[in-house]
Amino acid sequence: MPMIRIEMFEGRTEEQKRACAEAVTKAWIETCNGKPESVHIIFTDVAKSDWATGGRLMSDVLK
Repeated sequence: MPMIRIEMFEGRTEEQKRACAEAVTKAWIETCNGKPESVHIIFTDVAKSDWATGGRLMSDVLK
């Protein structure tokens, strides 16, 4: 039972997450085999102010 975690900046719509879940599940099945119902995906929305790269908050980088 694969557990796939996707962390991304907040703001994606439910429709975008649905499409992503379908695409990731399809990719997993095509590359690793298994049944679609065995693939679990957890989306974590993160505020840009809670994500830092290179010592800088992404809320400062992506203004």
